[in-house]
Amino acid sequence: MSIATLFSTHIMKSTAKIIVGLTLTGLLGACSVHKPASITVAVKPHAQVVRKTYNIPALRLPGQWTVANILQDYGTYTSRKLNPYFVKAKVSYPPREVIFIALKAEKKLELWARGNGEFRFIRDYHIQAASGMAGPKLRQGDKQVPEGIYGIAGLNPNSHYHLSMKINYPNEFDLFHARQEGRVNPGSDIFIHGKAVSIGCLAIGNEAIEELFVLTAQVGAENVKVVIAPHDPRTYPLEANSAELPKWTPELYSIISREIKALSPVVKSAKIGFYH
Repeated sequence: MSIATLFSTHIMKSTAKIIVGLTLTGLLGACSVHKPASITVAVKPHAQVVRKTYNIPALRLPGQWTVANILQDYGTYTSRKLNPYFVKAKVSYPPREVIFIALKAEKKLELWARGNGEFRFIRDYHIQAASGMAGPKLRQGDKQVPEGIYGIAGLNPNSHYHLSMKINYPNEFDLFHARQEGRVNPGSDIFIHGKAVSIGCLAIGNEAIEELFVLTAQVGAENVKVVIAPHDPRTYPLEANSAELPKWTPELYSIISREIKALSPVVKSAKIGFYH
């Protein structure tokens, strides 16, 4: 065997070890770890489907994906998937504004949108993983999914969880009560992301996050609202029955209930069904 062949074999084995190591790092990372791996060439999950259908190149170095890349590679494919739901709801695509309603007990995320008229129900998605229980998030490490009304603080095309959207927890309401109670570290890095694992985040699977990521990028993050509730207040009232919940929880639940109930309940009956 020549020296060149030996050297080439050594490089291939070393690269394979690096790939395995990076893969394990991505799988074992905590929910708050939304940083890209580095070194090896990667293909985003589902990129093969997009490339096969639309002949779009999808190979890029980890860490080099941009929101524009995601729109280029997934935009047409995702828009064609979403458009029938918008047509049925009689909302133009892309819409002017979007609301995501996350219901923790039901493990459901509803997509609502509006063009020039009122908000209409578009479709819902199954939340594949969400740690914690009913009640707001109070501190770093409590593994709670927050409850409240939030915005999208940023889009991460290089997440270990395929794609992710960061919500602006803690918001002003959260920070005010944290200061009142002397809680210095209410936590951060809460995302809606792909895959099916969660430590305080909302994991909705790769195909679902592709749709919502692209939609948010098209609409503009500033035009997207995220409402997270312990359960659906349209089914039965939000009540702070546990003595372990903060004294301000009834105020929070009243705000959340008003926000959700303000949406038209009639249009919701036009939904097509869960996304699996």
